[in-house]
Amino acid sequence: MTIPVVVGVDGSEASLEAVDWAADEAVRHGVPLHILHAAAGGHEASDLIRAASERARQSAPRVRLSSEVSQEDAASALIDKGRNAFALVLGSRGLGDLADMLLGSVSLAVAARADCPVVVVRGEVAHRDARSGNIVVGVEDEKSSGTALEFAFREAQARRCRLVAVHAWSAPSGAFSTPQAPSWPLEAHPQPPAQVLDDALRVAGRDRDAQVERRLIEAPARQALLETASGADLLVIGARPRLVHRGLQLGLINHALLHHASCPTAVVPQI
Repeated sequence: MTIPVVVGVDGSEASLEAVDWAADEAVRHGVPLHILHAAAGGHEASDLIRAASERARQSAPRVRLSSEVSQEDAASALIDKGRNAFALVLGSRGLGDLADMLLGSVSLAVAARADCPVVVVRGEVAHRDARSGNIVVGVEDEKSSGTALEFAFREAQARRCRLVAVHAWSAPSGAFSTPQAPSWPLEAHPQPPAQVLDDALRVAGRDRDAQVERRLIEAPARQALLETASGADLLVIGARPRLVHRGLQLGLINHALLHHASCPTAVVPQI
């Protein structure tokens, strides 16, 4: 059985935008679409699922569609479904008390704990409708970014678009550097930034047919990725969730990108 793209809905406009994006994604990759609503059930839940399903059919008439209402809380239901999903797709805001925040609490919780890629659909229509023809992926190194790069290559190949691979770096204080010939102590930087990026792309891009643009940016990763993704259809970032005293948590950079990116953002757990 082919695993589906799973989209969470709560009746908000943001979740309906997520349905549109998820339906296109399912058709693009030839997988089913599963619509999930976590609630106490009843007539209102049935109406919500029906409206979301109709929206999906209008957006992508060819999509293979299924749906369900879960009795679990939203985050738990989505995380459980993500154990056997192509990707989880969520809106950037919900209907709860935190709806006025930059990103809803459910989306943050799912992005931190899911076993599969989590896409938070955000940004203007042009970004959500994939009009720019490029995907941006953040590259830390081969070990930390391998799964995210594989996902990004797969997306670029399916969309037949350009992949922009960004590696942000900074020279030690006092070091002299130029874009052509950076200089840094070998003990602080075992590999030049260009070598780090090339090594990661060579492994992840093996047997992949995609146009790749390499960008080395001397700046904080948050700044480099937000600026590069300002004209993108999708931003892809890797994640290694950290266990803290209050549960799992995303790193500060991923947290900031999920709150502030101007396009749909995919958080891909590093396996």
